[in-house]
Amino acid sequence: MSLRINETAPNFTAETTHGAITFHDWIGDGWAILFSHPKDFTPVCTTELGYMAGLQPEFAKRNCKIIGLSVDPVSSHGRWAADIQETQGHAVNYPMIGDPELKVAKLYDMLPADAGETSEGRTAATNATVRTVFVVGPDKKIKLMLSYPMGTGRNFDEILRVVDSMQLTAKYKVATPVNWKQGEDVIILPSVSDDEAKQTYPGGWKASKPYLRIVPQPK
Repeated sequence: MSLRINETAPNFTAETTHGAITFHDWIGDGWAILFSHPKDFTPVCTTELGYMAGLQPEFAKRNCKIIGLSVDPVSSHGRWAADIQETQGHAVNYPMIGDPELKVAKLYDMLPADAGETSEGRTAATNATVRTVFVVGPDKKIKLMLSYPMGTGRNFDEILRVVDSMQLTAKYKVATPVNWKQGEDVIILPSVSDDEAKQTYPGGWKASKPYLRIVPQPK
């Protein structure tokens, strides 16, 4: 099944390091990040899981949960978590999904249907496509998908920035420009007429073109 932005994130029940969960129930009324890994005890993923553990309080401030997935059993995740804390300096306090039958990886189109039904005997290389970040909104829709090659560590500061942008644009009729960061100017949506914009922004806006109306970030 091919996934697209604004489609409902596939629901599933799985074992995690925090016990069994049903994904949509676990998300609740907030946001969630599901990020996947091709195998436990891999070097790049070790750094990623540790960095996300350090960022977890920042995501929590944004009502955004974190959950990891690796194509290995939960029992293996527990041993890996000890290595992550030792080498990266952060304890992994968010759940990690065990996917030894490859069900979630297939459900999220990260492995083909004919990839088999077990993680046994598979290597990081054969699972190389299990390297995607999914951001899911309170409506259980996929808001972002970002896939990386195995040799390139992911930029989770960028994921935090994107969550800030998406939460802002979900609340106000604005978009964020290139390289936008929290507190910087934003763009009034083209669907908002000038008359409507004047009611929201009585002080006006900067416009180098009629469709490019720049205003301070709404508070």
